[in-house]
Amino acid sequence: MKKILISSVLLVCVLSTKAFSKNELYEKIDLFGEVLENIKKDYVDDVNQSKMMDSAINGVLQSLDPYSAYMSPELFKEMQTDTKGEFGGLGIEIGMEAGVVKVISPIDDTPAQKAGIKAGDYIVKIGKEQVQGKSLMEAVKLMRGPVGTSISLTIRRKNVKKPLEFRVVRKIIEIQSVSSKIISKEKSIGYVRLKSFNENSDNQFLKIIKKFEKNQKIKGYVIDLRNNPGGLLTQAINITDFFLDDGEIVSTKGRKVSETRKFFARKGDEIKGKPIVVLINNGSASASEIFAGALKDHKRAIILGENSYGKGSVQSIIPLKNGGGMRLTISKYYLPSGESISEVGVTPDILVEENEGDFKISSEKDNQLNYAIKLFNS
Repeated sequence: MKKILISSVLLVCVLSTKAFSKNELYEKIDLFGEVLENIKKDYVDDVNQSKMMDSAINGVLQSLDPYSAYMSPELFKEMQTDTKGEFGGLGIEIGMEAGVVKVISPIDDTPAQKAGIKAGDYIVKIGKEQVQGKSLMEAVKLMRGPVGTSISLTIRRKNVKKPLEFRVVRKIIEIQSVSSKIISKEKSIGYVRLKSFNENSDNQFLKIIKKFEKNQKIKGYVIDLRNNPGGLLTQAINITDFFLDDGEIVSTKGRKVSETRKFFARKGDEIKGKPIVVLINNGSASASEIFAGALKDHKRAIILGENSYGKGSVQSIIPLKNGGGMRLTISKYYLPSGESISEVGVTPDILVEENEGDFKISSEKDNQLNYAIKLFNS
């Protein structure tokens, strides 16, 4: 039994840092083994050593960043399963922070968004289960369940003293990534709401833009990326490229040469230089930040709203020999200016905080959208 433990400990420690010398590494392995022996011998309750080792491995990964995590064989298999309508979700993109689940973004027209959950909320309890001490993947598993069943989420929200409780009914989450309309009394502003960067978002987006461009009265565009949790890097590059004639869009940097790349715009601005206002908030993450950051750096758009989330990293799913898997951050995004998005996000050119308590984006009370319209009419 001890050989198995030491072998697992070695896996944990090797991941920790390259700064250790071999002697220091072996000292840490011995120390960890000593801790395990004392737990086994003296801890008040019997301990499932397999689960304890899973927690230790996950602890190492989560000490790296909020997006790296370990999945046990059971959990890894479940995450890969095609649910075919048997399981439903809540419609939120989540990460880990300070040991609890943080909402990156509630997705439009999903149970979570309709219930009133907001970007930046901390989920401290799922049903009767405390989130503290659980991994990100364990929290995801708790939130999944049969379509039509409900789950209670206890939320801590910034500037709200008491915890908030939401009951959310699970649904199959189907996202129509692009919607549009003409806004303002003069009917001269094209409004495009991009909810996520899915496989076909660029084609949907371009089709809408070309339709708008046939209307010669269009004077500019509002592109709404609020509560857009991101998606595919290729989609972010393609959609950003619609509005740039040249120049860098984004770069990725990792330890491997293959993860260090630069992506550039091709000639051709689909809207021929018309002004753009991009709306962002704390729920705009990843691919949304690439789009907003690139247009800001190239002075191609005015960015309006609140600071974006700050998820500027790429994760890879790596299968492990035991049948489990790990999510590991392998590279980071950098804007054309060279600035990293990670944990910083994109700062708007014009800071406009959203109305407190207004959960419905682009409603009549949408102060951020109304401010954008005024920019065109001024």
